[in-house]
Amino acid sequence: MTIAHTVSELIGNTPLLRLQKLDTGPCELLLKLENQNPGGSIKDRVALSMINEAERQERLAPGGTIIEATAGNTGLGLALIAAQKGYQLILVVPDKMSREKIYHLRALGAQVRLTRSDVNKGHPAYYQDYAKRLAQETPGAFYIDQFNNPANPLAHETTTAPELYAQAEGKIDAIVVGVGSGGTLGGLQAWFRQHSPETEFILADPAGSILADEVEQGSHGEAGSWRVEGIGEDFIPPLARLDGVRRAYRISDAQAFDTARQLLKTEGILAGSSTGTLLAAALRYCRAQTTPKRVVTFACDSGNKYLSKMFNDDWLRQQGLLQRPSTGDLRDFIAFRHDEGATVTAAPDDTLATVLARMRLYDISQLPVLEGGVVVGIVDEWDLLNAVRGDSARFLEPVSGAMNPRVETLDKGASERELFDVFSRGLVAVVTDADRFLGLITRTDVLNVWRNRLES
Repeated sequence: MTIAHTVSELIGNTPLLRLQKLDTGPCELLLKLENQNPGGSIKDRVALSMINEAERQERLAPGGTIIEATAGNTGLGLALIAAQKGYQLILVVPDKMSREKIYHLRALGAQVRLTRSDVNKGHPAYYQDYAKRLAQETPGAFYIDQFNNPANPLAHETTTAPELYAQAEGKIDAIVVGVGSGGTLGGLQAWFRQHSPETEFILADPAGSILADEVEQGSHGEAGSWRVEGIGEDFIPPLARLDGVRRAYRISDAQAFDTARQLLKTEGILAGSSTGTLLAAALRYCRAQTTPKRVVTFACDSGNKYLSKMFNDDWLRQQGLLQRPSTGDLRDFIAFRHDEGATVTAAPDDTLATVLARMRLYDISQLPVLEGGVVVGIVDEWDLLNAVRGDSARFLEPVSGAMNPRVETLDKGASERELFDVFSRGLVAVVTDADRFLGLITRTDVLNVWRNRLES
């Protein structure tokens, strides 16, 4: 081992792991751990390549401003390198990005501009159009434009591909990739076309993206929506070489998230949502083979960026991606069930400071106060404001003096009309089974259930 002098020297040369515990049919499945790059993803390679090339072409002045549209990981790579080299960075990102990515970007000094994720290319709020317009309006800014920048696929043609080939000792039958900007697919294909033309390329595409349609039919319709971050598109990226892809697999969000969670449980690899998509497609490909093949795919990024989402059972339930058996009563509307240990509660003698700390930690504005398993009150932010009234010493007083003891309790068998009557009075519903507390129902909980019924 040698001592690196800068963090950029640690980019690349990531490990290649043979998966042992998942069902790969007759095939050998290798996972290249791009989550081991210092920025946590395969996009570190792209960010370094694009900035180095911009410097070589003198398109970046010292201390200049870089602007980019990103679903997260390219932004993290750019933020890592920009911070080392002294550049300002403004990133336009769709609002479906995980909070962990946004916090990471801001911690690295990047400015983050959130925009809508429910609009397509050509809409002024679409993240690429927004970033391009912002670059035009910002004096001296350089729009690095990963979607059209030839230094993007060059990173994979010059580093990822030969590195992977050497690690696999020159034998790779198939590579399973996803497409966001298209740089990974385009760069790998350019190198393998010259050095291993028999290697197949397989597309892993989120269900809702148009790319699988383009591979299979040579045309596509309107894009749908998907929650997986970083791959899948509603247009054909110029850098992608879809004509060289042999087959495509459409992977649902639920399957992608479940596969990533299984990877962690079985192989100990904490990887993100795009990895779940790639791995699910690779496993389907492997299991469909009748002869042994060596197949490679990627752990595109680290799963620590998704702990609040795909690794969070409560979030999955709210999104309709993890289903409880239907009970046919009000329990179906409870997002955080007390019997599952999901409800955040307080005891009557807990201090107001303790209650506020729990609200902050779990990003909630109200919680039930339980005594002996029975709800004796509800406390929310307004109750805390009224109790403290600028006297910080009152944070040490018990919540029993601040809570609202008027609790609207509904039996689990109550009607939706009774539930709406509670909402009409500006309250939340406490649901019980006899005297046993089951959980709270808010307006948001009902809206989430209704939306998920539509999507299913």
